[in-house]
Amino acid sequence: QVQVVESGGGLVQPGGSLRLSCAASGSVFNMGWYRQAPGKQRELVADITSIGITNYGGSVKGRFTISRDNTKNAVDLQMNSLKPEDTAVYYCYANRAVRYWGQGTQVTVSS
Repeated sequence: QVQVVESGGGLVQPGGSLRLSCAASGSVFNMGWYRQAPGKQRELVADITSIGITNYGGSVKGRFTISRDNTKNAVDLQMNSLKPEDTAVYYCYANRAVRYWGQGTQVTVSS
């Protein structure tokens, strides 16, 4: 069993920045972030392999950056130029045989 814990959500104005962090309780393979807005399906934000290969959802390319620290089994998501449509609950996941999910952290972009 792997525990996944997120932190760093909150309220930010349009154009602002937030940094989300996520840590897994043991060694894992891929890690990443999905988000789900009210009334919408969960969508990929970004993910990263254990050797640092990244993948981004189309709506966040050029604005969000995912990074990883394998010594801590942790990933960060730096979110810049935030828009109201980025408002969602952000979920971190970690893969090790199966996918483990965090509890989610709310990000609200509003003036």
